[in-house]
Amino acid sequence: MTKPLLLAFCLILTTATLTVAQAPPRKTSAPPVITSSWDDLLAGIENQADWHAHRKILKQRYLDLLRDQHKPEKPALDLRIHESVVVDGRYTRQLISYNVEADERAHAYLGIPLNLKAKAPAVVALHGTYQFGKKRAAGLIDNPDKAYLDHLCRRGYIVIAPEHFVSGHRTPSEGSYETAQFYKQHPEWTAVGKFTYEHSIAIDVLQSLEQVDGNQIGALGHSLGGHGTIFLAAYDDRIKVSACNCGASFFRHNEGVINWARDRWYIYFKHIRPGIIEGKLPPIDFHEIIALVAPRAFMDVSALNDGDGGTQRQRLLMLMRVMDVYELEKAPQNFGFYVHGRGHSVAHESRQLMYGWLDAHLKPPSATATTRVEK
Repeated sequence: MTKPLLLAFCLILTTATLTVAQAPPRKTSAPPVITSSWDDLLAGIENQADWHAHRKILKQRYLDLLRDQHKPEKPALDLRIHESVVVDGRYTRQLISYNVEADERAHAYLGIPLNLKAKAPAVVALHGTYQFGKKRAAGLIDNPDKAYLDHLCRRGYIVIAPEHFVSGHRTPSEGSYETAQFYKQHPEWTAVGKFTYEHSIAIDVLQSLEQVDGNQIGALGHSLGGHGTIFLAAYDDRIKVSACNCGASFFRHNEGVINWARDRWYIYFKHIRPGIIEGKLPPIDFHEIIALVAPRAFMDVSALNDGDGGTQRQRLLMLMRVMDVYELEKAPQNFGFYVHGRGHSVAHESRQLMYGWLDAHLKPPSATATTRVEK
């Protein structure tokens, strides 16, 4: 190396050393307070009694969002079994149907483990936006990662996988997930109100079965079935534990919020469209809807790279505020969330977390207890 180059190298090395040496020291400190727009969940709430009073207001706002007052009168179930097969000597899978309106029947797959020695816990497994969703949930078609009925029956659960009301046996003539006919028949109701009401009827089906422990019922789902799980758990207190996988984004901080009130295809909430066009959101959002589940067990599984990353990062702030409600209810052990980078999927670890979450809250402690090695 020539003398000028050597001097230049030494100068660079000396400057770098000084830069590192002169970096400001890191000091210990208390954690900074994290504030966000989601803090309004408990604004003005001082204690549990305040929260319970506010919860009643939120529950009514939620029912108003669903337009629950426009649901039809609940008919007698008239449960029918159309086919029955034994799967791998582990469980019986039945194709069933039952009334959801006076002139409308829903179909579902029902799985019942063989050789049950006592009443078993049960799960409502909700499929995503797929025409043959209940078949996929049963493991009969498409992606076996989403075969919740098969997976859970092998774990000892009784499982009902109902079809979404614009799919499967009830696919409209215009195509799957077209809601035009629904809104023609029920102009004042909502698609979310319809499917939530039907999923509540699926709980009725489970509780009508002698093999089911009616006090030990859970729900889980992915995508459309994921936010369907949120809506159902907030709607029906009979759901003891629930797990949402990659449920949709919320109303606020969501550049695609108009998708909740499209004017074509699958229209979730038709009545909120004029307000959203004017820049006005509904008076309730997802942190408040999820908080309605507390103190019952709830887990949220999501991906930072599921669609718009900015919106999904807001999900973490939202969920931290929901945790505040669980702490206020003295049930922090009943809330959890897992965030990953696998996109819109139900990967192995996500499934195991959700199934383990159900086990922890629906099965006896002995089912999840660990033991010491004696030798």
